[in-house]
Amino acid sequence: MNVLFLVQSEQRVILDRLYEGIAGACENCDIRWLSNDQQANLKRYFREHVDLSQYDRILFFLRFKKEIRQWRFIRTLPNLVILEHDAYQNYIPCKYTGKFSSHYRRMPWVRIISSGAQVSQRLRDEGFDACFVPKGYDQTLLSYQRRERDIELAFIGSTKSVAYSGRKALLDELGRHENLLVTKTKSGEEYADILNRIRFFVSADVGMGEYMIKNFEAMACGCVLLAYDHGELENSALGFSDMENLVLYRGIDDLRKKLDVLRRDPAQATAIAEAGQRLVVQRYGFASIGQQIVESMRHPLRQVQEPNWLQRQLRKFGIY
Repeated sequence: MNVLFLVQSEQRVILDRLYEGIAGACENCDIRWLSNDQQANLKRYFREHVDLSQYDRILFFLRFKKEIRQWRFIRTLPNLVILEHDAYQNYIPCKYTGKFSSHYRRMPWVRIISSGAQVSQRLRDEGFDACFVPKGYDQTLLSYQRRERDIELAFIGSTKSVAYSGRKALLDELGRHENLLVTKTKSGEEYADILNRIRFFVSADVGMGEYMIKNFEAMACGCVLLAYDHGELENSALGFSDMENLVLYRGIDDLRKKLDVLRRDPAQATAIAEAGQRLVVQRYGFASIGQQIVESMRHPLRQVQEPNWLQRQLRKFGIY
């Protein structure tokens, strides 16, 4: 399978190993890093730089805010697959509520690879060709260093976005009861080192409906993951088991009760951390995730739907 893979050149998260995992699972993968300007004018980029006849699949991993402004062009691309890590925002109160559905409705033959099991199911229930491949972690950057854990309870990451309002509220409340470190670091070695110093990592993906990349990263580095519970469908799809390979909670009281149990039983805490670390190493490194993404692309895509008479008339006026 020959794949044209378009990604963002200015990506906040380091995902190079994911791209390598995807490329390594293809017969041929042409990875292109698009600037903001190139993402903003895909029609011109394709006209000047792409021979569509060379590819069996076109894989997008671009900024959604750029995509939705160019749907008239995007829907003309053959064999299109969209990899999307933010489609959970379709179902939470934020500026993109419902916008993913509206975008995909204009091209219902496109395959969507979502990083949430529940999100994928909801998209399928709406009639879209959606499948689930989780986020994972960079197995070359993050690993268990077997060093002293001198930070007992912490969260690393952003709380500023509207989509993270639930995260911020929970961390603020927890911080009123516990000695909680909330911080940010540079990506790379500094981030890996601090994760390896944390005993209990608080994941506060409240209301998001799926587990963000930090869950896998913390588990890979041997933290005991305290994760907001997204329900049986998500947990079953990932192999997450409460008090076995992570700690699931639904509120502050629940979190603090389980934290107290593990403080009084360090051996149990260690066993949970080790089981969680084994799970993500076996299943969620970017090399493995890349293979899953490629397998999700291989299945035949839906046939493009030709517009009916009304849609053709609307297209003349730039409406459809």
